Amino acid sequence: MPTLILVRHGRSTANTSGVLAGWTPGVALDERGAAQAAALPARLAALPIAEVVTSPLQRCQETVRPLLEARPGLRVHTDERIGECHYGDWSGRKLAELKDEPLMEVVQAHPSAAAFPGGESMRAMQTRAAEAVREWNARVEREHGADAVYLMCSHGDIIKSLVADALGLHLDLFQRISVEPCSVTAIRYTRLRPFLVRLGDTGDFASLAPREEPGDGDAPVGGGAGAP
Repeated sequence: MPTLILVRHGRSTANTSGVLAGWTPGVALDERGAAQAAALPARLAALPIAEVVTSPLQRCQETVRPLLEARPGLRVHTDERIGECHYGDWSGRKLAELKDEPLMEVVQAHPSAAAFPGGESMRAMQTRAAEAVREWNARVEREHGADAVYLMCSHGDIIKSLVADALGLHLDLFQRISVEPCSVTAIRYTRLRPFLVRLGDTGDFASLAPREEPGDGDAPVGGGAGAP
């Protein structure tokens, strides 16, 4: 079965302003995010990418644009199932104020029980994304062969949930996974089991350096802004 390259969108204006964007329209890449996207074609130059599938949200569309410009014959598809989690009433709110919501503790410690008011549950988010991957695996293999490589551009929580699915981890453990903006995660699917061969690879180790202001230890909902 194919190898899936998961790319999280580049850093967005919501990431840098500390807002949980969700499906809020008009959330674009910031200057750094645009530079990350521009570097993507060179980072992936050695890969014979057969297809590109992207979330419909602007920040993902902008992330894959340089790659599509560099490979004009590459087909791109939009799939809502790999769009961001529907955070409902939480969308557009500051993460700093959301941390005091009782639901945030559930999101961190027991995400399989978390459902966002006016939005969807994290279980539903994982299910739709995993179903999309399985359908695209079959389609890509059928059209391009079992050794094909294809790319999906999506969002932090979606990618983390897909990694958990590939590793056979319960969703309650997915907050232990970290994927930074424009990071590359690769999963090689086989008939019996997937293999995680890259996780959150940015080629940059700056995010591992000690921070002047340490975080609170919780996982950033929506994925976080990456290295400062």
